[in-house]
Amino acid sequence: MILKTRTIRQKQPVGKAIKRTLGDVVTQRLWQLDSETLCNRARACTGLRHFGDPPIEPALSILINSLELEANLHPLGRFLMWGHVLEILMTRLRLAKFWRGHSEAMATSPIRSPIFITGMPRSGSTFLHELLAQDPDNRSPRVWEVMFPLPVPAIGQRHDLRVCKTATRLWWFRRLAPQADTVCPIRACTPHECVAIHSYTFMSDEFVSTCRIPSYETFLRAADLTPVYLWQRRFLQHLQLGWPSKRWVLKSPVHVYGLEELFAVFPDAYVIQTHRNPLEVLRSNVQLTRVLHDLYARPGGLSQIGANEARTLREEMERFMCFRDLHPELAHRFIDVTYPELVSDPLRAIRRIYRAWEFPLTEPAIQQIRQLISSRSRYRRPHSPTLNDFGLDPREQSARFQRYCLRFGQQCQSS
Repeated sequence: MILKTRTIRQKQPVGKAIKRTLGDVVTQRLWQLDSETLCNRARACTGLRHFGDPPIEPALSILINSLELEANLHPLGRFLMWGHVLEILMTRLRLAKFWRGHSEAMATSPIRSPIFITGMPRSGSTFLHELLAQDPDNRSPRVWEVMFPLPVPAIGQRHDLRVCKTATRLWWFRRLAPQADTVCPIRACTPHECVAIHSYTFMSDEFVSTCRIPSYETFLRAADLTPVYLWQRRFLQHLQLGWPSKRWVLKSPVHVYGLEELFAVFPDAYVIQTHRNPLEVLRSNVQLTRVLHDLYARPGGLSQIGANEARTLREEMERFMCFRDLHPELAHRFIDVTYPELVSDPLRAIRRIYRAWEFPLTEPAIQQIRQLISSRSRYRRPHSPTLNDFGLDPREQSARFQRYCLRFGQQCQSS
C-alpha cells in the first residue's frame, strides 16, 4: 500500500525542495541513509571493525549525502541502495580480515600485462570483453565472484552456491527493471565491469550511472583515483589466489577518467579503445541511463538526462585524446577498434588485436570465440527515441564531436 496522505519538504543544498510522501518518511526511518549508521550496522552484522585500505571516508559520506539530498529516491530505490551500500560495507570488513591473513600470498601474486577495454560506451565493448574472455589464456572477473568474493573458490570446484545466489538476484533485478535487459543484459557468469570492483572503495561511476547525484559526481571527477586502482589490483590478486597465472581482461568506459592512475598501478597494461558514431552512442546511452535512474528514483526530465550525457561523452573523448597526445611513449599500448568492425567480423578484429601485441592466438581460443559468435543472439532492442526526443539537436551534437570523428574515422550523423 502506497501512503499519500501528506507530504513534507526536505531541505536541499541547491535548487527547489523535493516533495516527500508519508511513504518516504516511513522508509527513511526503516532504511536510513546515514554513513555512520550504515557502518555501525555492518560492524554489528559481521562482528568486525576495520574496513582496511583505502579509507572509506570522505567518499562514503559524500555519496550518502548526495543520495539523500539530490537523487530523489523513491521507496523501492531507497531500499535497494540502502541494501547495496550495507552489503558493500560488510564485504569490505570481511575482505580486510581475509587480506590481513593472506598478505604475503597476495604480494607474491602479480598482475601481468592486463588488458583494459575502454572508450566510447555502447560501442561493443561488452561483446569484445566476452570474446576475449573465451581465450583459455585470459581471465575476466565474473559477476558472481565480484558480488560475492569470499571465499576464494578452489581449483576444480565446479559448483558454487554463490552463482545461484547471484542468478536469483539478477532475476529479481530483471523483474524490477525489465527494460534493462534489452539494453544491458547481465548474467551471473558473464564478465563484470571494473566499476563494480571500484564500488568497494565508494569511488565508482556505478553510483553515478544509477542515480542523479551531481555533488558526488563532482567529487569523483576531482579525486585522485590511485587508491581505486590499488584496490583493483589487490582485488584481482585475491581472485587469482591459488590459481594459475593468466592475463586479466578488464572493461569499463570510465577508465578514461583514471588513465594516469591506471598506468601508474599497472605499468605494463594494454588498452583497447572502442569507437562508434557518437550520435548513436548518445541515443543508446541516454536510454540506458533513463532505465537505470527510474529503478531508483522518480523520473527526471529526458532533456536533463540528454544534456548531461552529451556533456559527459564529449568530456570523456576530449580526455582520451588529450591523454594519448601527452603520452606518445604509450602509443604501442593502445589499439583502436570500431563498432562496425567488431560486429561485422568479430574474429578478424580479435586476430588484429593479438597480432598487434604479438599475443599467441591458439586454436582452442579460436574455437571458443567462434562458438560464442555463433550462439550469441542480438539484444532485443525496444523502440529507441531520437536525439530530438532527448532535447538534443543532432546537428549541434555532430559539430561538437567533429574533432573526435576526424581523428578516429567515425561517422557523426544521425541515422
